[in-house]
Amino acid sequence: MPLRTTELVDGFRHSAPYVNVHRGKTFVVMLGGEALLHNQFRGILNDVALLHSLGIKVVLVYGARPQIDAALHDANIEPTYHNGVRITDEDSLKVIKQVAGAVQFDITARLSMSLGNTPMQNAQINLVSGNFVIAQPLGIDDGVDFCLTGKVRRIDTQGLERQLNNNCIVLMGPMAVSVTGECFNLTAEEVATQVAIKLKADKIIGFSNTHGILDDSGEVIAELMPNGAQAIWDDMNQAGEACVGTMAFLKASIDACRNGVPRCHLVSYLEDGTLLQELFSREGIGTQIVTESAERLRRANIGDIGGILDLIRPLEEQGILVRRSREQLEMEIEQFMLIERDSLVIGCAALYPFEEDNAGEFACLVVHPDYRDADRGSVLLNNIIGQARVRGYSRLFALTTRSIHWFLEHGFNIVEVDALPNVKKQLYNFQRKSKILALDL
Repeated sequence: MPLRTTELVDGFRHSAPYVNVHRGKTFVVMLGGEALLHNQFRGILNDVALLHSLGIKVVLVYGARPQIDAALHDANIEPTYHNGVRITDEDSLKVIKQVAGAVQFDITARLSMSLGNTPMQNAQINLVSGNFVIAQPLGIDDGVDFCLTGKVRRIDTQGLERQLNNNCIVLMGPMAVSVTGECFNLTAEEVATQVAIKLKADKIIGFSNTHGILDDSGEVIAELMPNGAQAIWDDMNQAGEACVGTMAFLKASIDACRNGVPRCHLVSYLEDGTLLQELFSREGIGTQIVTESAERLRRANIGDIGGILDLIRPLEEQGILVRRSREQLEMEIEQFMLIERDSLVIGCAALYPFEEDNAGEFACLVVHPDYRDADRGSVLLNNIIGQARVRGYSRLFALTTRSIHWFLEHGFNIVEVDALPNVKKQLYNFQRKSKILALDL
């Protein structure tokens, strides 16, 4: 007897399209100091190593805000802030350099492991750090001198690309030097944002103590546009939200998206594997801030044949849909509309014309089982209805053996075979006994 498909096999197959989509892309992964303190820190670095092994170019930017605050406290130095930005004097800088150096060494040591029976076995990762960021003083604001707190002046994009193309992970921290040789303390969020913008990175990924940005009911907001994210940040800032790291990453994501980075992801560091779930599953687990929706409705083209076949084959095998050959689909592809998410076809429907009867057939409606909770079938139907009206059709009809009530709920009425266009009437399969439904336009 054949073995039952396991969760491992299912998961591996479902993640394969994302492996192909992400290979060769550039990701900037930002690990805040809070994530580095958590016991999932090692697991996150293992997953970063896995991204690298899958052909993804990784820039890893680390922060150390809580570690620095603790070290300053131990040194009897009171942390000073203005407008949420640390003021760095000479004494503070000495402590910050020690902390940043220690964190960098810890990350380097972890990513250099190659022990057997661990995810790092045979990883052979080349980790590179360097003077890729040139800083300048942040200056004076409202009469407050930020001293040795700095900001990004420029980034050695060519140097970064050279290391990434040499199959290295680039490790960057919250410290940078100026053209005069001075050291400056920067925020990891600014470093990550500017590096992503200059590299034209495909993603920034950050971590928080929740699964992303939550709505008022505590549910994760799966997707935000920059303006929506800005409104949430403004509300959090006005309410005096305590999660500085999440707010900083949210602000960084808004800036990055507005400057050309397509997607920024925020996931939790509290649970194991969230990075992989976000990147290699259909629905993800965190919040995306995106320049355009990950999901779009568009007309199908010849390159979509494989995706449509993958979608409709299970229903054809169950007898719910009439089987269509690849050749038939190729001839009919211009009739299809589809919903695409992350370059995957998750829904389709077709409008077949019957010009001589001034009518159209709504056919081959399929939505992937994982995406049936957002009424995407209605989105496809409404689009087809719109097309039919533009063409001047007076009626839209459909044949179904399973979805009769769905069509009735959308305004269709059950009709007899004689109501079909003449050509379709001759092709009607009396053995299937499909119900015929019509919508007057």
